[in-house]
Amino acid sequence: MQGPVETTPALRGMRSLVWATWSLFVGLFLLLMGGGMIATLIGVRAELDDFADIQIGAIVAAYYAGFLVGSRITLSQLGNVGHIRVYAAFASVLAATIVAAGLKADPYVWMALRFAMGACFAGQYVVAESWLNELASNEIRGRILSWYNLTTVVAYGVGQFWFTRLDPREITGFAISSILISLAVAPVALSEDAAPPMVVEPERMTLRELFHHAPTGMLTCLMVGLTHGAFLGLGAVYATRLGLTLSEIGLFVSIPTIGVILMSVPISAASDDIDRRAVGALAALIAAAAATGLFFFDPDTWQGLVCVVVIGGTTYPLYSIAGAYANDWLPSDRITAAAGQLILMYGVGAMIGPLIGSAAMARLGTDGFVWTAVVSHLAIAAFLLVRLFQYRQPFRAKPWSEVALAGRVFYVPVTALGMGRRLLARRRDAIDG
Repeated sequence: MQGPVETTPALRGMRSLVWATWSLFVGLFLLLMGGGMIATLIGVRAELDDFADIQIGAIVAAYYAGFLVGSRITLSQLGNVGHIRVYAAFASVLAATIVAAGLKADPYVWMALRFAMGACFAGQYVVAESWLNELASNEIRGRILSWYNLTTVVAYGVGQFWFTRLDPREITGFAISSILISLAVAPVALSEDAAPPMVVEPERMTLRELFHHAPTGMLTCLMVGLTHGAFLGLGAVYATRLGLTLSEIGLFVSIPTIGVILMSVPISAASDDIDRRAVGALAALIAAAAATGLFFFDPDTWQGLVCVVVIGGTTYPLYSIAGAYANDWLPSDRITAAAGQLILMYGVGAMIGPLIGSAAMARLGTDGFVWTAVVSHLAIAAFLLVRLFQYRQPFRAKPWSEVALAGRVFYVPVTALGMGRRLLARRRDAIDG
Protein backbone atom coordinates (compact mmCIF):
# COMPACT_ATOMS: atom_id res chain seq x y z
CA MET A 1 0.00 0.00 0.00
CA GLN A 2 1.42 3.31 -1.03
CA GLY A 3 2.03 5.80 1.75
CA PRO A 4 1.20 9.49 1.62
CA VAL A 5 3.07 11.54 -0.95
CA GLU A 6 5.61 13.81 0.69
CA THR A 7 5.71 17.42 -0.34
CA THR A 8 8.57 19.85 -0.09
CA PRO A 9 8.29 23.02 2.00
CA ALA A 10 8.41 25.07 -1.21
CA LEU A 11 5.44 23.12 -2.66
CA ARG A 12 3.44 23.50 0.55
CA GLY A 13 4.25 27.21 0.49
CA MET A 14 2.99 27.46 -3.08
CA ARG A 15 -0.31 25.78 -2.18
CA SER A 16 -0.99 27.99 0.82
CA LEU A 17 -0.10 31.06 -1.22
CA VAL A 18 -2.58 30.04 -3.93
CA TRP A 19 -5.42 29.96 -1.39
CA ALA A 20 -4.36 33.30 0.04
CA THR A 21 -4.14 35.10 -3.31
CA TRP A 22 -6.58 33.46 -5.75
CA SER A 23 -9.05 36.35 -5.53
CA LEU A 24 -6.26 38.82 -6.28
CA PHE A 25 -5.34 36.92 -9.45
CA VAL A 26 -8.97 36.75 -10.61
CA GLY A 27 -9.41 40.46 -10.02
CA LEU A 28 -6.16 41.26 -11.81
CA PHE A 29 -7.22 39.16 -14.80
CA LEU A 30 -10.42 41.17 -15.25
CA LEU A 31 -8.58 44.43 -14.61
CA LEU A 32 -5.87 43.76 -17.18
CA MET A 33 -8.37 42.55 -19.78
CA GLY A 34 -9.88 46.02 -19.62
CA GLY A 35 -6.42 47.58 -19.62
CA GLY A 36 -5.31 45.73 -22.75
CA MET A 37 -8.48 46.68 -24.57
CA ILE A 38 -8.27 50.39 -23.75
CA ALA A 39 -4.55 50.65 -24.57
CA THR A 40 -5.09 49.19 -28.04
CA LEU A 41 -8.24 51.25 -28.66
CA ILE A 42 -6.44 54.48 -27.85
CA GLY A 43 -3.35 53.62 -29.91
CA VAL A 44 -5.32 52.71 -33.04
CA ARG A 45 -7.82 55.54 -32.62
CA ALA A 46 -4.99 58.08 -32.30
CA GLU A 47 -3.44 56.83 -35.54
CA LEU A 48 -6.80 56.77 -37.38
CA ASP A 49 -7.50 60.35 -36.24
CA ASP A 50 -4.06 61.45 -37.54
CA PHE A 51 -2.56 62.51 -34.23
CA ALA A 52 1.03 63.72 -34.66
CA ASP A 53 3.92 61.38 -33.74
CA ILE A 54 4.90 63.54 -30.82
CA GLN A 55 1.29 63.62 -29.56
CA ILE A 56 1.01 59.82 -29.73
CA GLY A 57 4.32 59.45 -27.92
CA ALA A 58 3.22 61.98 -25.30
CA ILE A 59 -0.08 60.14 -24.72
CA VAL A 60 1.82 56.90 -24.08
CA ALA A 61 4.41 58.70 -21.95
CA ALA A 62 1.64 60.37 -19.91
CA TYR A 63 0.34 56.94 -18.95
CA TYR A 64 3.73 55.99 -17.52
CA ALA A 65 4.18 59.41 -15.93
CA GLY A 66 1.04 58.53 -14.00
CA PHE A 67 2.91 55.45 -12.83
CA LEU A 68 5.37 57.67 -11.02
CA VAL A 69 2.64 59.46 -9.09
CA GLY A 70 0.46 56.39 -8.51
CA SER A 71 3.27 54.31 -7.06
CA ARG A 72 4.12 57.04 -4.54
CA ILE A 73 0.50 57.59 -3.48
CA THR A 74 -0.15 53.88 -3.11
CA LEU A 75 2.87 53.26 -0.93
CA SER A 76 1.68 55.82 1.62
CA GLN A 77 -1.94 54.66 1.56
CA LEU A 78 -1.21 50.95 2.04
CA GLY A 79 -0.15 51.64 5.61
CA ASN A 80 -3.28 53.68 6.28
CA VAL A 81 -6.17 51.68 4.82
CA GLY A 82 -4.75 48.37 3.58
CA HIS A 83 -4.40 46.52 0.28
CA ILE A 84 -8.05 45.78 -0.53
CA ARG A 85 -9.35 49.32 -0.02
CA VAL A 86 -6.56 50.84 -2.09
CA TYR A 87 -7.24 48.31 -4.85
CA ALA A 88 -10.97 49.09 -4.89
CA ALA A 89 -10.47 52.88 -4.87
CA PHE A 90 -8.08 52.86 -7.82
CA ALA A 91 -10.34 50.51 -9.81
CA SER A 92 -13.26 52.91 -9.31
CA VAL A 93 -11.33 55.93 -10.57
CA LEU A 94 -9.90 53.90 -13.45
CA ALA A 95 -13.33 52.82 -14.70
CA ALA A 96 -14.51 56.44 -14.72
CA THR A 97 -11.49 57.77 -16.66
CA ILE A 98 -11.90 55.10 -19.34
CA VAL A 99 -15.51 56.12 -20.02
CA ALA A 100 -14.40 59.77 -20.14
CA ALA A 101 -11.76 58.89 -22.76
CA GLY A 102 -14.46 57.39 -24.97
CA LEU A 103 -16.48 60.61 -24.84
CA LYS A 104 -13.77 62.90 -26.22
CA ALA A 105 -11.01 61.93 -28.70
CA ASP A 106 -8.65 64.85 -28.18
CA PRO A 107 -4.87 64.38 -27.78
CA TYR A 108 -4.56 66.78 -24.83
CA VAL A 109 -7.61 65.39 -23.04
CA TRP A 110 -6.24 61.89 -23.58
CA MET A 111 -2.86 62.88 -22.16
CA ALA A 112 -4.56 63.92 -18.91
CA LEU A 113 -6.79 60.85 -18.80
CA ARG A 114 -3.96 58.45 -19.62
CA PHE A 115 -1.96 60.05 -16.82
CA ALA A 116 -4.81 59.24 -14.43
CA MET A 117 -5.07 55.70 -15.83
CA GLY A 118 -1.34 55.19 -15.33
CA ALA A 119 -1.59 56.32 -11.71
CA CYS A 120 -4.43 53.87 -11.09
CA PHE A 121 -2.71 50.93 -12.75
CA ALA A 122 0.51 51.66 -10.86
CA GLY A 123 -1.50 51.54 -7.65
CA GLN A 124 -2.89 48.14 -8.58
CA TYR A 125 0.58 46.82 -9.41
CA VAL A 126 2.02 48.05 -6.11
CA VAL A 127 -0.85 46.41 -4.23
CA ALA A 128 -0.39 43.11 -6.06
CA GLU A 129 3.40 42.96 -5.93
CA SER A 130 3.74 43.99 -2.30
CA TRP A 131 0.95 41.52 -1.42
CA LEU A 132 2.78 38.66 -3.18
CA ASN A 133 6.31 39.60 -2.12
CA GLU A 134 5.37 39.78 1.55
CA LEU A 135 3.73 36.35 1.45
CA ALA A 136 6.33 34.55 -0.71
CA SER A 137 9.70 33.22 0.40
CA ASN A 138 12.93 33.56 -1.61
CA GLU A 139 12.71 29.88 -2.63
CA ILE A 140 9.46 30.38 -4.59
CA ARG A 141 9.47 34.13 -5.25
CA GLY A 142 10.57 33.82 -8.89
CA ARG A 143 7.82 31.29 -9.61
CA ILE A 144 5.15 33.33 -7.85
CA LEU A 145 6.12 36.51 -9.68
CA SER A 146 6.19 34.59 -12.96
CA TRP A 147 2.59 33.40 -12.37
CA TYR A 148 1.67 36.99 -11.54
CA ASN A 149 3.40 38.15 -14.72
CA LEU A 150 1.70 35.40 -16.74
CA THR A 151 -1.72 36.35 -15.39
CA THR A 152 -1.33 40.03 -16.19
CA VAL A 153 0.15 39.50 -19.66
CA VAL A 154 -2.37 36.86 -20.72
CA ALA A 155 -5.26 39.02 -19.50
CA TYR A 156 -3.78 42.04 -21.28
CA GLY A 157 -3.44 39.99 -24.48
CA VAL A 158 -7.02 38.72 -24.27
CA GLY A 159 -8.20 42.31 -23.98
CA GLN A 160 -6.09 43.33 -26.97
CA PHE A 161 -7.44 40.50 -29.09
CA TRP A 162 -11.02 41.29 -28.08
CA PHE A 163 -10.38 44.72 -29.58
CA THR A 164 -10.61 43.16 -33.07
CA ARG A 165 -14.39 42.87 -32.65
CA LEU A 166 -14.82 46.56 -31.86
CA ASP A 167 -14.91 49.81 -33.78
CA PRO A 168 -12.21 52.12 -32.35
CA ARG A 169 -14.31 55.17 -33.27
CA GLU A 170 -17.28 54.06 -31.16
CA ILE A 171 -17.65 54.30 -27.38
CA THR A 172 -18.63 50.62 -27.07
CA GLY A 173 -15.08 49.38 -26.50
CA PHE A 174 -14.43 52.03 -23.86
CA ALA A 175 -17.63 51.05 -22.05
CA ILE A 176 -16.80 47.31 -22.10
CA SER A 177 -13.33 48.05 -20.74
CA SER A 178 -14.85 50.11 -17.92
CA ILE A 179 -17.30 47.31 -17.07
CA LEU A 180 -14.50 44.74 -16.82
CA ILE A 181 -12.51 46.96 -14.47
CA SER A 182 -15.55 47.57 -12.30
CA LEU A 183 -16.14 43.82 -12.02
CA ALA A 184 -12.48 43.31 -11.01
CA VAL A 185 -13.27 44.71 -7.55
CA ALA A 186 -15.80 42.00 -6.63
CA PRO A 187 -13.53 38.94 -6.15
CA VAL A 188 -10.96 40.89 -4.13
CA ALA A 189 -13.47 42.71 -1.93
CA LEU A 190 -15.86 39.80 -1.25
CA SER A 191 -13.61 36.76 -0.97
CA GLU A 192 -13.49 35.13 2.48
CA ASP A 193 -10.23 33.39 1.53
CA ALA A 194 -8.36 36.56 0.59
CA ALA A 195 -5.42 37.00 2.94
CA PRO A 196 -3.56 40.24 2.24
CA PRO A 197 -0.72 41.26 4.52
CA MET A 198 -1.71 43.01 7.74
CA VAL A 199 -2.23 46.77 7.61
CA VAL A 200 0.96 48.22 9.03
CA GLU A 201 2.87 51.38 8.38
CA PRO A 202 5.49 50.25 5.86
CA GLU A 203 9.15 51.00 6.22
CA ARG A 204 10.32 53.82 3.99
CA MET A 205 13.03 53.27 1.44
CA THR A 206 14.67 55.96 -0.65
CA LEU A 207 16.02 55.30 -4.11
CA ARG A 208 19.52 55.71 -2.67
CA GLU A 209 18.83 52.97 -0.12
CA LEU A 210 17.37 50.70 -2.79
CA PHE A 211 20.42 51.28 -4.96
CA HIS A 212 22.65 50.43 -2.00
CA HIS A 213 20.88 47.11 -1.40
CA ALA A 214 20.02 46.04 -4.96
CA PRO A 215 21.59 48.22 -7.70
CA THR A 216 21.33 45.53 -10.38
CA GLY A 217 17.64 44.83 -9.83
CA MET A 218 16.81 48.52 -9.57
CA LEU A 219 18.57 49.57 -12.79
CA THR A 220 17.31 46.51 -14.66
CA CYS A 221 13.73 47.52 -13.78
CA LEU A 222 14.45 50.94 -15.26
CA MET A 223 15.79 49.44 -18.51
CA VAL A 224 12.99 46.89 -18.76
CA GLY A 225 10.48 49.71 -18.32
CA LEU A 226 12.05 51.64 -21.18
CA THR A 227 11.90 48.55 -23.39
CA HIS A 228 8.32 47.61 -22.53
CA GLY A 229 7.09 51.21 -22.71
CA ALA A 230 8.18 51.47 -26.34
CA PHE A 231 7.18 47.94 -27.36
CA LEU A 232 3.76 47.90 -25.68
CA GLY A 233 2.90 51.56 -26.13
CA LEU A 234 3.73 51.81 -29.81
CA GLY A 235 2.98 48.28 -31.04
CA ALA A 236 -0.54 49.12 -32.22
CA VAL A 237 0.73 52.31 -33.90
CA TYR A 238 3.47 50.33 -35.69
CA ALA A 239 0.98 47.73 -36.94
CA THR A 240 -1.49 50.40 -38.08
CA ARG A 241 1.19 52.25 -40.07
CA LEU A 242 2.12 49.03 -41.84
CA GLY A 243 -1.44 48.95 -43.22
CA LEU A 244 -2.63 45.91 -41.28
CA THR A 245 -6.37 45.34 -40.87
CA LEU A 246 -8.01 45.64 -37.45
CA SER A 247 -7.99 41.86 -37.00
CA GLU A 248 -4.31 41.71 -37.99
CA ILE A 249 -3.49 44.55 -35.59
CA GLY A 250 -5.28 42.72 -32.80
CA LEU A 251 -3.36 39.54 -33.60
CA PHE A 252 -0.02 41.37 -33.68
CA VAL A 253 -0.44 43.08 -30.32
CA SER A 254 -1.94 40.03 -28.57
CA ILE A 255 0.15 37.16 -29.96
CA PRO A 256 3.11 37.81 -27.60
CA THR A 257 0.80 36.27 -25.01
CA ILE A 258 1.44 32.86 -26.58
CA GLY A 259 5.14 33.31 -25.95
CA VAL A 260 4.42 34.28 -22.35
CA ILE A 261 2.33 31.13 -21.83
CA LEU A 262 5.05 28.92 -23.29
CA MET A 263 8.17 30.54 -21.86
CA SER A 264 7.48 32.85 -18.92
CA VAL A 265 7.11 30.30 -16.12
CA PRO A 266 10.06 28.08 -17.24
CA ILE A 267 12.36 31.11 -17.55
CA SER A 268 11.36 32.52 -14.18
CA ALA A 269 11.61 29.06 -12.57
CA ALA A 270 15.13 28.77 -13.95
CA SER A 271 15.96 32.07 -12.28
CA ASP A 272 15.04 30.50 -8.92
CA ASP A 273 17.57 27.71 -9.46
CA ILE A 274 20.54 29.53 -11.03
CA ASP A 275 21.87 33.08 -11.21
CA ARG A 276 18.97 35.37 -12.15
CA ARG A 277 21.31 37.77 -13.95
CA ALA A 278 22.52 35.08 -16.34
CA VAL A 279 18.97 33.95 -17.11
CA GLY A 280 17.89 37.56 -17.70
CA ALA A 281 20.84 38.26 -19.99
CA LEU A 282 20.14 35.21 -22.12
CA ALA A 283 16.43 36.02 -22.33
CA ALA A 284 17.21 39.61 -23.42
CA LEU A 285 19.65 38.39 -26.10
CA ILE A 286 17.01 36.02 -27.49
CA ALA A 287 14.46 38.86 -27.53
CA ALA A 288 16.91 41.11 -29.40
CA ALA A 289 17.56 38.38 -31.98
CA ALA A 290 13.82 37.82 -32.47
CA ALA A 291 13.23 41.56 -32.86
CA THR A 292 15.90 41.63 -35.56
CA GLY A 293 13.75 39.17 -37.50
CA LEU A 294 11.12 41.91 -38.00
CA PHE A 295 13.55 43.64 -40.35
CA PHE A 296 13.22 40.65 -42.68
CA PHE A 297 9.67 39.38 -42.12
CA ASP A 298 6.44 41.38 -42.12
CA PRO A 299 4.38 40.98 -38.93
CA ASP A 300 1.42 39.58 -40.88
CA THR A 301 3.47 36.55 -42.07
CA TRP A 302 3.93 33.40 -40.00
CA GLN A 303 7.66 34.08 -39.70
CA GLY A 304 7.03 37.57 -38.39
CA LEU A 305 4.43 36.31 -35.92
CA VAL A 306 6.87 33.69 -34.64
CA CYS A 307 9.38 36.49 -34.00
CA VAL A 308 6.76 38.41 -32.03
CA VAL A 309 5.86 35.29 -30.01
CA VAL A 310 9.52 34.81 -29.07
CA ILE A 311 9.87 38.48 -28.13
CA GLY A 312 6.84 38.21 -25.85
CA GLY A 313 8.04 34.99 -24.25
CA THR A 314 11.48 36.39 -23.43
CA THR A 315 10.89 40.08 -22.72
CA TYR A 316 7.98 39.81 -20.27
CA PRO A 317 9.82 37.62 -17.73
CA LEU A 318 12.57 40.24 -17.49
CA TYR A 319 10.61 42.37 -15.02
CA SER A 320 9.85 39.37 -12.81
CA ILE A 321 13.53 38.41 -12.86
CA ALA A 322 14.65 41.96 -12.03
CA GLY A 323 12.13 42.28 -9.20
CA ALA A 324 12.95 38.86 -7.75
CA TYR A 325 16.69 39.58 -7.89
CA ALA A 326 16.20 42.89 -6.11
CA ASN A 327 14.07 41.28 -3.39
CA ASP A 328 16.69 38.58 -2.87
CA TRP A 329 18.94 41.26 -1.39
CA LEU A 330 16.39 43.19 0.65
CA PRO A 331 15.50 42.85 4.35
CA SER A 332 12.04 41.33 4.76
CA ASP A 333 10.65 44.47 6.40
CA ARG A 334 11.61 46.63 3.41
CA ILE A 335 9.92 44.61 0.66
CA THR A 336 6.70 46.65 0.52
CA ALA A 337 8.63 49.91 0.35
CA ALA A 338 10.88 48.45 -2.33
CA ALA A 339 7.89 47.30 -4.42
CA GLY A 340 6.77 50.88 -4.84
CA GLN A 341 10.27 52.06 -5.73
CA LEU A 342 10.82 49.26 -8.25
CA ILE A 343 7.55 50.14 -9.97
CA LEU A 344 8.65 53.76 -9.85
CA MET A 345 11.86 52.84 -11.70
CA TYR A 346 9.89 50.80 -14.21
CA GLY A 347 7.55 53.76 -14.70
CA VAL A 348 10.43 56.19 -15.30
CA GLY A 349 11.82 53.90 -17.98
CA ALA A 350 8.40 53.24 -19.49
CA MET A 351 7.76 57.00 -19.69
CA ILE A 352 11.03 57.56 -21.57
CA GLY A 353 10.64 54.54 -23.88
CA PRO A 354 7.65 55.76 -25.95
CA LEU A 355 9.31 59.15 -26.45
CA ILE A 356 12.46 57.47 -27.76
CA GLY A 357 10.43 55.04 -29.87
CA SER A 358 8.19 57.72 -31.39
CA ALA A 359 11.25 59.87 -32.18
CA ALA A 360 12.89 56.85 -33.84
CA MET A 361 9.74 56.19 -35.87
CA ALA A 362 9.55 59.85 -36.92
CA ARG A 363 13.16 59.65 -38.08
CA LEU A 364 13.38 56.09 -39.49
CA GLY A 365 9.76 55.27 -40.26
CA THR A 366 8.32 51.96 -39.05
CA ASP A 367 11.86 50.52 -38.75
CA GLY A 368 12.37 52.89 -35.83
CA PHE A 369 10.05 50.72 -33.75
CA VAL A 370 12.13 47.62 -34.50
CA TRP A 371 15.44 49.38 -33.84
CA THR A 372 14.16 50.50 -30.46
CA ALA A 373 13.26 46.92 -29.53
CA VAL A 374 16.61 45.53 -30.68
CA VAL A 375 18.84 48.13 -29.05
CA SER A 376 16.96 48.24 -25.74
CA HIS A 377 17.09 44.46 -25.30
CA LEU A 378 20.79 44.40 -26.17
CA ALA A 379 21.38 47.10 -23.56
CA ILE A 380 19.66 44.97 -20.88
CA ALA A 381 21.73 41.92 -21.83
CA ALA A 382 24.97 43.91 -21.82
CA PHE A 383 24.24 45.45 -18.42
CA LEU A 384 23.42 42.11 -16.79
CA LEU A 385 26.52 40.49 -18.26
CA VAL A 386 28.69 43.30 -16.97
CA ARG A 387 27.18 42.94 -13.49
CA LEU A 388 27.65 39.19 -13.71
CA PHE A 389 31.39 39.64 -14.24
CA GLN A 390 31.70 42.45 -11.70
CA TYR A 391 29.97 40.72 -8.81
CA ARG A 392 30.63 37.00 -8.53
CA GLN A 393 28.44 34.45 -6.86
CA PRO A 394 27.70 30.74 -7.49
CA PHE A 395 25.68 30.30 -10.66
CA ARG A 396 23.67 27.42 -9.32
CA ALA A 397 21.59 28.27 -6.25
CA LYS A 398 20.44 24.68 -5.57
CA PRO A 399 21.93 21.18 -5.77
CA TRP A 400 21.74 19.72 -9.27
CA SER A 401 19.18 17.12 -8.17
CA GLU A 402 16.77 19.91 -7.13
CA VAL A 403 17.22 22.06 -10.23
CA ALA A 404 14.09 22.14 -12.42
CA LEU A 405 14.26 21.12 -16.08
CA ALA A 406 14.13 24.77 -17.20
CA GLY A 407 17.05 25.53 -14.91
CA ARG A 408 19.06 22.66 -16.36
CA VAL A 409 18.41 23.92 -19.89
CA PHE A 410 19.70 27.36 -18.94
CA TYR A 411 22.57 25.89 -16.97
CA VAL A 412 24.47 24.88 -20.12
CA PRO A 413 24.93 28.41 -21.55
CA VAL A 414 25.28 29.80 -18.04
CA THR A 415 28.14 27.40 -17.34
CA ALA A 416 29.81 28.60 -20.54
CA LEU A 417 29.53 32.17 -19.24
CA GLY A 418 31.03 31.09 -15.94
CA MET A 419 33.98 29.44 -17.64
CA GLY A 420 34.60 32.58 -19.67
CA ARG A 421 34.44 34.67 -16.51
CA ARG A 422 36.98 32.47 -14.75
CA LEU A 423 39.34 32.52 -17.73
CA LEU A 424 39.23 36.32 -17.83
CA ALA A 425 39.89 36.47 -14.09
CA ARG A 426 42.90 34.18 -14.42
CA ARG A 427 44.20 36.24 -17.31
CA ARG A 428 43.93 39.44 -15.25
CA ASP A 429 45.66 37.77 -12.31
CA ALA A 430 48.47 36.60 -14.58
CA ILE A 431 48.92 40.10 -15.98
CA ASP A 432 48.90 41.63 -12.49
CA GLY A 433 51.40 38.99 -11.31
